[in-house]
Amino acid sequence: MTTTDNQLYTKCLIIGSGPAGYTAALYTGRANLAPVLIEGMQPGGQLTITTDIENFPGYPEGTTGSGLMDDMRRQALRFGADMRQGTVSSIDFSSRPFKATTEDGLVVNAETIILATGASARFLGLEDEKKFMGLGVSACATCDGFFYRGKKVAVVGGGDTACEEALYLSNLASEVYLIVRKNYLRASKVMQQRVFDKPNIKVLFNTNTVGLYGEEFLEGAHLVEFVGTPEENRFDLPIDGFFLAIGHTPNTSLFSSAIELDKEGYVVTDHPHTSTNIPGIFAAGDVADPYYRQAITAAGSGCRAALDVERFLAER
Repeated sequence: MTTTDNQLYTKCLIIGSGPAGYTAALYTGRANLAPVLIEGMQPGGQLTITTDIENFPGYPEGTTGSGLMDDMRRQALRFGADMRQGTVSSIDFSSRPFKATTEDGLVVNAETIILATGASARFLGLEDEKKFMGLGVSACATCDGFFYRGKKVAVVGGGDTACEEALYLSNLASEVYLIVRKNYLRASKVMQQRVFDKPNIKVLFNTNTVGLYGEEFLEGAHLVEFVGTPEENRFDLPIDGFFLAIGHTPNTSLFSSAIELDKEGYVVTDHPHTSTNIPGIFAAGDVADPYYRQAITAAGSGCRAALDVERFLAER
């Protein structure tokens, strides 16, 4: 890595932190590639707003999301990764080295780039969602469902993902409410039947969430049934957990005009590799994963991307 004024050269630039970015930085650092990592607006990614993590290998007593990310970050730093705060505002993919410009004007010339910008959970837009994030509000039942054993929870959404989340939670929680805006489920018939067959799942059709309430932790949701009709009915639903399952938005706006995306907006990679449609550009983590979206799978793909980068450079 070399630096001159506002120009920086590196063999590998990693855009985005989180498990994928930090793991990629660790592996490329150990390969003596002296990677540069631009951490983005939320260093550590979505896990930094997750309270407890009990399903990441190597932490038998569990850890916090921010603690896990700090450990990963420090491990990557140990092997020479250059961590930079800030965000990338533009990338020139026309020739190698690629040129990525940060919001503060730094131009990073990179022989390879690993895109690890993640995906953001979609929210309803309620102010209370922020207040209770990690304190009863979650966008990942697999991540946080364990903490609601024997408790009452609600899932918002009507598609396959929402039904899957509700079914998963039904094996842990005492009661699961599936809050659906419409008068039908969008999920496949098979998923619908599984939900209807579960005795502890209750589907609330024609229902919108208009607010959440509680003191220190979430205690319930303000709901309205048949909104805007003569049958409109407002009521409160006491719950301990509120799970959003209305989809994720991959963070690809920075490079969507150059990198091939699937119909949902996720980066298309050349499976089993992490390479994209542009040689020298790789993708790792949730930005290229519409299915698993787990910390451990993101870390694994970060490792794969780093190994792909190493081989790409060696071949040239």
